[in-house]
Amino acid sequence: MKYLSNKIKFLFCKFIDNCKFVIKLIQYLIMKVHFIAIGGSAMHNLAIALHKKNYLVSGSDDEIFEPSKGRLKKYNLLPENEGWFPEKITSKLDAVIVGMHARNDNPELLRAKELGIKIFSYPEYLYEQSKNKIRVVIGGSHGKTTITAMILHVLNYNNINCDFMVGAQLEGFEIMVKLSEEAKIMLIEGDEYLTSPIDRRPKFHLYKPNIALLSGIAWDHINVFPTWENYLEQFKIFIELIETSGSLVYCEEDKNVKMLVESTKNNINKISYKTPDYVIKNGITFLMQDEIPLKIFGKHNLQNLSGAKLVCKELGITNEQFNEAIKYFSGASKRLELVDKNEETKIFKDFAHSPSKLKASVNAVKEQFQERKLVACIELHTFSSLNKEFLSEYQACLDKADVPIVYYNSHTIKLKLLPELSPETIKEAFANTNLQVYTNSKLLEKDLLKMNWYNTNLLMMSSGNFDGIDFRNLAKKILAD
Repeated sequence: MKYLSNKIKFLFCKFIDNCKFVIKLIQYLIMKVHFIAIGGSAMHNLAIALHKKNYLVSGSDDEIFEPSKGRLKKYNLLPENEGWFPEKITSKLDAVIVGMHARNDNPELLRAKELGIKIFSYPEYLYEQSKNKIRVVIGGSHGKTTITAMILHVLNYNNINCDFMVGAQLEGFEIMVKLSEEAKIMLIEGDEYLTSPIDRRPKFHLYKPNIALLSGIAWDHINVFPTWENYLEQFKIFIELIETSGSLVYCEEDKNVKMLVESTKNNINKISYKTPDYVIKNGITFLMQDEIPLKIFGKHNLQNLSGAKLVCKELGITNEQFNEAIKYFSGASKRLELVDKNEETKIFKDFAHSPSKLKASVNAVKEQFQERKLVACIELHTFSSLNKEFLSEYQACLDKADVPIVYYNSHTIKLKLLPELSPETIKEAFANTNLQVYTNSKLLEKDLLKMNWYNTNLLMMSSGNFDGIDFRNLAKKILAD
């Protein structure tokens, strides 16, 4: 009996030792990743995606705002304290991912370098996660988010599993990055802005696509691409980085894209697209060839649709499958997004801030609702838009609006260390005699509420928020009158 008792104890101890070994093995095998600047709009999405993939995720940031804060808290990824803590960086980490918000002298970054831990930028890590998949990268100065969202919508509608990274919130998705072992496709919105503080390459240079799309090229981000030639060169490099025998879908109506595609020596399959024939009936846009009613509108959106369709074809989606799915695509967040409406007025918000996007959005709303007046407001908010040297690019952008309005904040100009702008300078740059210029958002809102909104639409365009204007509240007040 005593012998049996000792044997049970021995076996039990052996079992416990084995359990400890298994736990240590699991802990060793689990990937441990730390995010420097985890609160960024892209970074927090990637952090949650890796958490969902059962990675052990930690992070730091010196300031975290909503919606990042709430989302990180939901997944227990929100740092206990704001700030940088080099003691979080240990040799047990498999990788450190650094965001654009971090500086070169960040103490956590310096500690990671000191310990020789692998350091990745956001796009580098996306490539690391997708190097064995079919990488589809959507590039261009405009339309990237919409085209990416269209393709993702069609793939989901047809039950085709894919990983993705999209730069804007889409309806039906909690987070905008998905990473898995099972998906054979990785769909990426390819931003041309810089990669990280320690890597000055544009993000879309790191993805090496198997299938790429270029929608159009219009000068932007002059703080990092000071000349048009320098900006254009980034897209030339992007084309050269497409995998050999890969495919490039491109808009033949954009002369800059067409020139680069025709001159490339990269051995790739070149597939062009253009704006399809369409008709507008009772405020609804139909594709003429197949008589398909759409929830989206505007020439650029239809151009985007043509490009998305060809990318989907490269992925094995038939025309019938695409056409059935696209009928239900309602657009990406802040891309001609309907805020509210009644029978006489529709209020839209849009992310447009660069000249090409601004012009496309204004023209789209005016064409879709030709019988209505259009009040179009643009906030100059980015470094490029507030730079006197760049302002002339906005010439004629608001010409289709019946009431064109520009808003900017002098304090924002000071924060960007740029020379002051006068309303006269703005008017001269836009070359529109009807242009109204505001520097006080409360006064702008007050004057909008005074207007007669009978048979009139409002389009609010900005990458910011007009210094605190609540679009939904504004719309509610307008429609209540």
